[in-house]
Amino acid sequence: MPGSQGNDNFIDKTFTIVADIPSRVIPTTGRGREAFTYHRDGMSAQPEGEYAEASRNYYEATRLETDPYDRSYVPYNIGPTHASSGGHARAPEYYFQALDRNPSLPQAPNNTAATCHYRGEQAIRQGDLETSEARFSRAADYWGQAIPPAPNNYMEAQNWSRRTGRLGNE
Repeated sequence: MPGSQGNDNFIDKTFTIVADIPSRVIPTTGRGREAFTYHRDGMSAQPEGEYAEASRNYYEATRLETDPYDRSYVPYNIGPTHASSGGHARAPEYYFQALDRNPSLPQAPNNTAATCHYRGEQAIRQGDLETSEARFSRAADYWGQAIPPAPNNYMEAQNWSRRTGRLGNE
């Protein structure tokens, strides 16, 4: 769809321009601006499927960023690069790092739950029902952490938990 590709490029370019504005307007250290630039570049590379490039930028942003709140979003964004490139077992460690830095980040346990759920489905395809059950239970535990602070988000997870009877806090 040629029109769709043009629209995607417009959205990407608009995002890049809009993302640059805070780094020029908000007073911050040179190191903070540089960290923001690397983080932004990682976020631009990730949707293009450039996971190695996104990861390099995120790791550099982690090295440079000193603000604890901003620093929490860098590992949060590293997780999906691992998951998208087949590193599902490694992705949760970055979500945990993000939660350590910012406990008010329900997206991190949601993404951890989604990763556990995906790995549970993989185990079913491999005929390992015991492992799949353990992974689905872990997914339910993490969704149990993600849903209460953001009850209007994660509707698919809520529906899954109702269908399977896995979350006790609903």
